[in-house]
Amino acid sequence: MKFLVDTQLPFKLAVALRRMGFEASHTTDYKNGHLLDDEKIREIAIENQQVIITKDADFFNAYILFGAPPKVLYLTFGNISNKALLTYFQDHFEAIYDLFDADSEIIELSRAGYADRTLST
Repeated sequence: MKFLVDTQLPFKLAVALRRMGFEASHTTDYKNGHLLDDEKIREIAIENQQVIITKDADFFNAYILFGAPPKVLYLTFGNISNKALLTYFQDHFEAIYDLFDADSEIIELSRAGYADRTLST
């Protein structure tokens, strides 16, 4: 499984995924990455078969309108320190990975835990 970490999230999240043995990039790895619009990020993720990790509700809304791909891990913490974010992420990552591996398309991670938000077909 490969991941693309969105601009507003810390680069350290991509680094943590790499340390766990996954392919992970951050939007800032791309030319003018901090300026990429959502559609370009979706295109990159689809082309590279990556799960987008984001706090941006626009990706959730795009999933509701258009479905997957790409798969999305939607983080809804509000204001949170990078350290706390990484802790939540690492605490729940195995279960989130298993859901994506079982064909979930969108998963929400918050202070309350995680939830599969995949639409039924």
